[in-house]
Parts: sequence; C-alpha cells; structure tokens
Amino acid sequence: MLRVLRIENFALIDQLELEFGAGLNVLTGETGAGKSIILDAIDAVLGGKVSSRVIRTGTSRSLVEATFISDSALAAWLSEQEIDLIDDNLVIVSREISATANNIRSRSRLNGVLVNRQIMTELRERLVEITAQGQSVLVGQSSQVRDWLDIYGGNAPTQQRNAVASAYAAYQQAHSALEQRRTSDRERLQQLDLLTYQVQELGAANLCYPDEFEQLQQERERLTHVVDLQQMSYKIYQALYQSDGDAPTVTDLLGDSEAALTDMVEYDSQLQPLLDLICDAQTAVCEVARQINAYGENLEADPQRLEEVEERIRELKQIIRKYGPTLADAIAHYNRTQAELAALTDSEQSIESLEKQEKICLDRLTKACSKLTQLRRVAGDKLEAELIRELKPLAMEKVQFKVEITPVAPTATGADKITFMFSPNPGEPLQPLSETASGGEMSRFLLALKACFSQIEAPDTMVFDEIDVGVSGRVAQSIAEKLHQISHQQQVLCVTHQPLVAAMADRHFRVSKQVINQVSRKKENNGYGEERTVVRVVPLENLTQRRDELAQLAGGKSAQDAIAFANSLLTQAENHRKNKISSS
Repeated sequence: MLRVLRIENFALIDQLELEFGAGLNVLTGETGAGKSIILDAIDAVLGGKVSSRVIRTGTSRSLVEATFISDSALAAWLSEQEIDLIDDNLVIVSREISATANNIRSRSRLNGVLVNRQIMTELRERLVEITAQGQSVLVGQSSQVRDWLDIYGGNAPTQQRNAVASAYAAYQQAHSALEQRRTSDRERLQQLDLLTYQVQELGAANLCYPDEFEQLQQERERLTHVVDLQQMSYKIYQALYQSDGDAPTVTDLLGDSEAALTDMVEYDSQLQPLLDLICDAQTAVCEVARQINAYGENLEADPQRLEEVEERIRELKQIIRKYGPTLADAIAHYNRTQAELAALTDSEQSIESLEKQEKICLDRLTKACSKLTQLRRVAGDKLEAELIRELKPLAMEKVQFKVEITPVAPTATGADKITFMFSPNPGEPLQPLSETASGGEMSRFLLALKACFSQIEAPDTMVFDEIDVGVSGRVAQSIAEKLHQISHQQQVLCVTHQPLVAAMADRHFRVSKQVINQVSRKKENNGYGEERTVVRVVPLENLTQRRDELAQLAGGKSAQDAIAFANSLLTQAENHRKNKISSS
C-alpha cells in the first residue's frame, strides 16, 4: 500500500508530500490543475518512461520518492534480492532524474540500494497497477488480452504456458537444425570432400615429428659432402694426434708442456692447478682425435639414401607449402582436420532423423497448446460470467460479453488468438470490444475487469486515471460504488471529475495550480521572472471542505443548490458505507 509520496521539481510541482491511506483515495480539481502529474510521478518512480520535460523548468534535477507498506509476499521477494526492509515493513522507492546538455539520466533506489530497470519492473508488478481510459488500445491487442486471461486463470494456465514456451523452444531448435541441415547440405558435402582429401593427403605423408624437415636437410648436407667430411676429419686427426710429416701434433706439444710443468711443480707447488689443466687438455684432445678419426672412417657415400632424403624433402616442402608455414603447423592442421571430419561424419544427423525429431517436437507443442487452450476456455467461461455480473450494477444490465478463442499457428504463448467480444444492447451481434464500445462503455468495462482481477492475486494499490470520463448520473454512481467495492480489497487512488465518485472517498485531495512569487538568483541570465506556476495539493479533512469541493465539481460555483447537492452526496455516500458494513 502506498503510504507517502514525495515529489521535488517534477513538471509543475516544486515540492509536494502526500500521505495516502487505505480504501478509496480521490484527487479532484479543475481540468489542467495537475492531477495527472501526480499519477505521472507514481509511474516515473516505479520505472516508467520519462523525458527531460518532467524536470521542472529552471532546475536540473527531479526526485520522486514513494513509501509503501510491505506484505509478506513482497518481503519474501525483497529477501531474494538481498534488500532489507526499513522498520520491518516499509519499502522506500526513489528515482532521481537529471538532465545534461545532450541526454537525460536517472537512478532508481530501493531502500537505498541502487537497482536496475529489471528489478523496478518486477517491483512495479508487485506494488501498483495503473488503469486509464487509454487502455482501450490494449483491449484491442490480442497479446494483451491473452496475458490478462492467463493471469485471471491462475496457476494452471500460467504453468501450462511455461510448458508451451519450453515445447516451442524445443520445436524451434529442432526446426532450425533441420532447415540448417537442408540448406547447408551441399556445403557440407563439399566440406566433407575437402576434409577427406586433406586427411588422406596428410595421412599418406606420415608426418611423425615437427623437426623432421630440418633433420632431413642436415642429413642431405652430410650425404652430399661425404668426401669433404672424410678429408677434413683426417686432417683434424693428423693435427691433433698423428702427423704424417715432421711437424709436431697438438698432443705432442701438450706432452712437452706437461713434462715442463711437472718439473716446475717440484720447485713450486702453486703451479699444480696449471699442470692439472694441461693433463685435462691432453686427455680431451686425445678423445677428440679418437672420435674424429672414427667419424671419418665410418663415413660412406650412399647415393640411394641421398635420393630417398631428397624425395622426402620434396614431399615435405609440398605439404608445408599447402598447410604450413612450418611442418609443425601442417601437423596441427592434420589433427584439426581429423577432428572436423569426425564431427561431420559421426555426429551429424541425417535429414530423416532431423525430420523425425522435428515431428516429435511439433506433436508435443501441439498437445501442450491444446491443453493450454482448454484451460483458457475454462478461464474464459469464468471471466464471462463474472464480468457480466460486475457490469450489471454499472447500468449495463443487458450486456453480452464473450471471450472468443480462435486457433492460430503455435507460438511460445500458445496457439490462440483471443478477442473480447462485446454487445451493450439487446439484439446487436457480438463484435470486438475495441471497435464497439463507446468511451463510457469502455470505462465501465475496464473498471469491471479490474474488479474481477481484484478477487485474485493483484497489487495492493490500484490507480484509476479518470476512469469515469464520459459517464454521468446513475452510471457515475455505479462507478463510484464499484470503486469503493474494490477499495475493500486494495488501496485505490482515483483521479476524477465526478462529484458522485469523489463523495465516496475515504481520503479526498484537492489539486490546484497557483502562481507564486519566486526570486531568481540569476534572473538576468536564465530569463525567468519571479512569477512561477506550481501545483498544490490540499487534503480535505472535514465535511465543510469536502462539501465545498463537491459543490465546485457539481455546479462550478458554490451556489446554494450546488451546496445542497454536495450535502446530499455526502449523506448518500455515508449511508452506502453503513449499508455495506451492516450487510457484511
């Protein structure tokens, strides 16, 4: 329930704080007095669309804050969002709107916590429902009518609608897979041919290790230069160990040096490390000489092996040129291609299999839609009876109403087109409500519809913006009583021009425009004078104030007959309340 509404710099409102109560809260005032601005502020604080025009001229920031009293369901939802209540049962929603040179920005808070638009949308559904005569557009939208009917039907249609949505998603997935398979079959076959060829070519190449190409190049160089390598090996061996001529070898020189150092160590032991190094060098040179000699002796010319190496190098060059730039890249491509080919051949379903799966999913969707249609027919029959019952006290005793359900192609919301059919006069055929009802009839229909919804799960606060436009007399009285009836289940906020409706209020507020003197600190720069128009709201807390306001609504001036009429309205409203209390 909305307890307090605080507004700053919103449209024509500079500062305003309203305290609402349970039951029927009525806002009255002359046309253009700013009543709808207050409802716009409620819409804005709960995440409604805003523009820079809502920011009061001459300011850069608007603020709307609404305090609600929570119930157990709302408290549980807040707990899921990890947001605490204030003082155990209060929910404070605020929205700050600011304008810059190029855009508009807003921030919403819930009990002081910044929240996003999705949270605000969910919160709005739990707090407030706003009804205006402009909703006649929604009545003509099959999707909106369908949503209303499903909500009215309760848990069963809602759960079945979720089942339909799941079945539709499965069908769409199966259908998409089939269509994709059909349209891409030629590309798939081409891809299969290409991958098969590549796998065969790379497999035949027997690619074993990434550095094979470099190793083969080294082997080719060795086989090509066998004679040179033999000659150089023998030359190194002679220089190191055994010379054919008179020139001393490296081992000879190292031996002479070792002998000299051995003699020197006898006189100076500090030279022992140098002697050790000479000995190690002698040993190393001898080992090098032995290995180089063995290397040279084992070298043999092998023209056949050289031809094999040359052929393998040519083969690998071709592979690298196609799948490289390196042999490692070619091997990686081979592995990827094998995996892709396996995916196309092993896991790809045939068209026949996909067609079978699509049919299974379509059958499931059709059955789910059929069950949802049956539930909607049950809900529609119930809504027809209850709505006609709610319309009769609104001076529509002979009204006919039917929920028409027409089959359409299955969607995520079912296979039904739903239309509200309506005939206000006996003998006239049923026609779509949005095309048939007058403004007054549409007002009464929307009110009766909300009365039906008030019996099921609905927000604690319902807002009606001039729902009584286009009616008068007995019909206006019926609307007033219906609003008062709804206010027994939910808090009702109502903007009205009808004195019959205003007389039924539990709380009555008069809205008016006033011109005030406001000193501008930068008058010469911003161009605004001292006179500014503002909206003021006064709670009418005694019978005299209410009588005068009702007289103003009824007669346009406080004439004696208008005052008498206002007194009679207040008396009639009080009698109506007493009768309702005694009957209950």
